[in-house]
Amino acid sequence: MKLWSSYLKRNLGWIAVILLTIFSMSVIVELNGVHISEWIYGTILCIFFLLVIGGVDFYLYYRRHRNLQKMQEIVKISVNALDMPKDQIEEDYQKLLQLVHEDKVKAVNDLESGRKDMAEYYTMWVHQIKTPIAAMRLLLQSEDTPKSRECAEELFHIEQYVEMALHYSRLDSDTTDFVIQKNSLDEIVREAVRKYAKLFIRKKIRLDYQPLNIEVLTDEKWLEFVIEQILSNAVKYTPKGTVSIYMENEDTLIIEDTGIGIRAEDLPRVCERGYTGYNGHSDKRSTGIGLYLCRRVLEQMSHSIEIESEMGKGTRVKIGLITKERIHE
Repeated sequence: MKLWSSYLKRNLGWIAVILLTIFSMSVIVELNGVHISEWIYGTILCIFFLLVIGGVDFYLYYRRHRNLQKMQEIVKISVNALDMPKDQIEEDYQKLLQLVHEDKVKAVNDLESGRKDMAEYYTMWVHQIKTPIAAMRLLLQSEDTPKSRECAEELFHIEQYVEMALHYSRLDSDTTDFVIQKNSLDEIVREAVRKYAKLFIRKKIRLDYQPLNIEVLTDEKWLEFVIEQILSNAVKYTPKGTVSIYMENEDTLIIEDTGIGIRAEDLPRVCERGYTGYNGHSDKRSTGIGLYLCRRVLEQMSHSIEIESEMGKGTRVKIGLITKERIHE
């Protein structure tokens, strides 16, 4: 119905001309004394031809409408796919669309080029900053004092932020370099735990971890990054107590702590970019990027993350994995 009204509105001028012509011919025929039967015959014949021509024209109009609807479903639309213009006005509109399309393509290309330049800069910066960090670590290893240990801990945090910046810049790039293959989950977890061993010892936090004996289909480097981020939060927000690492239902890795917990109103948003919540406001160094990156990385590897927590009792992070049993399925 909407298409019919649109077609009639588009051709309203021609319809008015045709009706006026029929009325004028009727008056002329009447004035010239032509028999009414001949007038009716001529009128019916004209109406028949008009209906045929109108039907064909409406079909062409409908086909153009369907073609445009199909083009709307295409993400990367090209104005070259448009039908040939029927008149000067349509040609002018298509030229205007061509200009808009070219401007959009140029803007997208400029944006992509800028994003690639920024990603390359971050990558170069990360690799360059690792040199002075390594040098500072060597200098701190030459002495073992409370102050040097404190400096080493802060240096470790700097390394964390550097790695986070590198992973953040790579996540949306064309060089995400995911290598999905079977990996031992124990090796990945142990490597992540080894990096935080000194913090566990310094804060006197107990680690409850038994061999998992599970193979998972994942990217070793990226999953290790995710586990590191979760362990970092567990150590940061656990003044004292235990961090437990174990499997649930043979395809879910659990990292649980007895820390300060997360408020119920913050839980739905903790994986949003830049959201820090109540705990983040207490810790001025919180960026709200860590869990966001974890969620993004896990989604791209067809894994999942779920967080359960209770204020004052601790937090439980559940990472859904693809285990060896599910691989065989």
